Amino acid sequence: MPTYLLTLEYDGTNFVGWQTQPNGRSVQQEVERALRQVLQSEVSIVGGGRTDAGVHARGQVASTRLDTPIDCVAMTRSLNGLLPEDIVVRTVQHAAEEFHARYSATSRRYQYQIVRTPIAVGRQYAWQVTWPLDSDKMKACAAQIIGEHDFRSFCKHDTETPHFRCMVKRASWEVVDQRLLFEIEANRFLYGMVRALVGTMVNVGRGYTPLEQFAEIMARLDRKAAGMAAPTQGLVLESISYE
Repeated sequence: MPTYLLTLEYDGTNFVGWQTQPNGRSVQQEVERALRQVLQSEVSIVGGGRTDAGVHARGQVASTRLDTPIDCVAMTRSLNGLLPEDIVVRTVQHAAEEFHARYSATSRRYQYQIVRTPIAVGRQYAWQVTWPLDSDKMKACAAQIIGEHDFRSFCKHDTETPHFRCMVKRASWEVVDQRLLFEIEANRFLYGMVRALVGTMVNVGRGYTPLEQFAEIMARLDRKAAGMAAPTQGLVLESISYE
């Protein structure tokens, strides 16, 4: 059974998230439906990152094993002809037999966008923050999360989570005109982790939370100690890396 890797881009606005759920439309469900229509057989896929409701992706990865070989170029074209406009298959590729989109991943990279002035075009992909923000303090917070830490203070507790430690390879804020861009790459992410981190750093940037308390919040290992979760629309899964 050959294994295939799909790279996907999607606008998460009208999805309940990546994973198939009984309460609404999911990206996984739409892609599996299109694959079944093309192949005329039952097909299931596994995603490399479980994006939440409203979260977007430019570099989501999925894997599947099929009964027979396929033409990757023809499959890419067929899927894009069947999928709704808010999902695009960028590539379909052959993969090693043991490849698994989730378990073979070595890191995932997210970006969160904040805009400082009201906008009309692109508002569904950013958090509009009108409070004055000290970006230097937010950069100092980002520097503190690099390395291996327990991020229990920055996640919704999930009974399926075996532990709360993540290795953050890089984390930074960049000021671009009237935008603030947060980039973070880690070996794994917890449920709601990036949005909780962004919300807490914004509290520091606006002066609501003193900078010196950020390390204390992380050490508390308690979600109630951290700030609000940033809105979903500003978050994008940019890429997933594999060896």
